[in-house]
Amino acid sequence: MKRKFFILSLFICQLSFGQTSGSVTQGLGTTTTANLMPTCTSNHVTPIGSIKSIDNKTWIVPAENNFLTATKLSDLHNTCNNVTPSSLSNANLSAVPTTVIEEQGELITGYIFADNYFELYINGVLVGVDAIPFTPFNSSVVKFKVSKPYTIAVKLVDWEENVGLGSEIQSASSLYHPGDGGFIAQFSDGTVTDATWKAQTFYIAPIQDLNTVKELSDGTHSTTTATTTPTCNADCYGIHYDIPTDWYGKDYSDSDWPNAYLYKAAQVTNQAAYTNFASTAWDKASFIWSSNLILDNVVLVRKTVGKTTAINELKESNLFKVNNPFENEIQITANQNLGNASIALTDITGKEMQQWNNLEAQANQTLTLQTKNELNSGLYFITIKTSNGYFNYKLLKK
Repeated sequence: MKRKFFILSLFICQLSFGQTSGSVTQGLGTTTTANLMPTCTSNHVTPIGSIKSIDNKTWIVPAENNFLTATKLSDLHNTCNNVTPSSLSNANLSAVPTTVIEEQGELITGYIFADNYFELYINGVLVGVDAIPFTPFNSSVVKFKVSKPYTIAVKLVDWEENVGLGSEIQSASSLYHPGDGGFIAQFSDGTVTDATWKAQTFYIAPIQDLNTVKELSDGTHSTTTATTTPTCNADCYGIHYDIPTDWYGKDYSDSDWPNAYLYKAAQVTNQAAYTNFASTAWDKASFIWSSNLILDNVVLVRKTVGKTTAINELKESNLFKVNNPFENEIQITANQNLGNASIALTDITGKEMQQWNNLEAQANQTLTLQTKNELNSGLYFITIKTSNGYFNYKLLKK
């Protein structure tokens, strides 16, 4: 009788939460592998499990992954393998293998840190996966040959110890602690993680109130009003979305995905696997994730490097009007007052060309930003950061 009541209560929740296209689960899943890394000392175990949603789908939690079968990327910093250089200059990069995507392509080196786990695809090829799915925290280095334009696609997983609940064990008094994510990468061709990347969420947990998850018109699965300190513990909900089978392919269209959100390093990590190289390996990059660093547990991110966009594809939001194309200055008009805004101009590889900080303007007042004379003609991106969030535009320079 208790089991029937549980299923009925989930069904009622689903009816009252009609806005989701995802699958709702509640409670703990079934552990199928107790620990993916039993030989590495850690303050967390790394389990895999499954859970059934009320629409009768079975979900792998925290995520389907290739950890046991795919090539592990080379270590930049990994205490499990006793690789602990104090700086990038002390790292041994000579033994890092090169994955050849295109024989005549450019040799590119990348440095990657993820909280917790990632799988890296280049033009649809699985180049490798994170060597440690959960903890201790590690960082990776990768080399590949490819020609531009090329597409980077990454599966990001914030691991969980309570499978299906999106939480981890912090202590005897904190058995259901929501973890947080974060991803940063920088490549030798100038590509960095920034707000021009696309980021879509496919697993959200732990959720205390299902009605706090909203599906926005831009494709964002938003949890801005959801509590990040739920008290539902073993009764928390999760929402799962089907991942497209070709999401990592070069030709997959991510145009409907929202842009990535930026986070400060202090919001993500203070681990040596990041801090030892912060000013060298990631000096131009930013931490990215979806709109919720804590509740969004499976996030797919994509970036096409070297892609050009026709002028008729450029869009304007309701908040800003950006004159396009531009010559030696960029003009921006907002429909509301701006205070302490910052604006960054990047090229098509994500390299920052200019930045303007502490900008203020009255509603409908036009800001005029002088650009450097050495900017070449071509496609650029502009990111406007305000108290309302990040806004991204594609600009063409004459």
